[in-house]
Amino acid sequence: MTLPNYITVARFLMVPLVILSMMNGEMLAAFVLFMLAGVSDAVDGAIARQFDQKSELGAWLDPIADKFLLVSVFMMLGWLGAVPMWLVVLAISRDGMIIAAVVLSSMMDNPVEMRPLMISKATTLGQILLLILVLAELAGIVQLDALIGWMVYAVAGLTIASAGAYLVTWLRHMASEGGPG
Repeated sequence: MTLPNYITVARFLMVPLVILSMMNGEMLAAFVLFMLAGVSDAVDGAIARQFDQKSELGAWLDPIADKFLLVSVFMMLGWLGAVPMWLVVLAISRDGMIIAAVVLSSMMDNPVEMRPLMISKATTLGQILLLILVLAELAGIVQLDALIGWMVYAVAGLTIASAGAYLVTWLRHMASEGGPG
């Protein structure tokens, strides 16, 4: 266990606190905890790179912690009616499709390593920004209805484009030489 891995584990533990804060209507606390989780993600990555503390465990834990946080907050905001449920379903379906593709290719003895694509990074950034804006508005920090409305559709477009890019990448991999018949 490296210091970045401990920070990542702490991010996992923050997720229930963010969700409980939201459930209790403590949106400022949810916003602060969400922002703290985001900062912890940047810090663990910086420490891992700067001090050569990258690990195989960290390579698995970090993206799982990020997805756990994003999916949980998306679901809660959808349940609260703060973001459209169709966007929640779209975002979660994209992640499910990626996981299913990796598992299926492994089961077919043609494992694929799904590396983040630029469109995927843009999608994640868009999702994070949307969640920050919605949480900030719910916390009473800002009033951004118009921007949030626009961001919902931008995130939806990015999510669809990202899902399509991953699907094409996976289909090409599965059809490549050495792949299953």
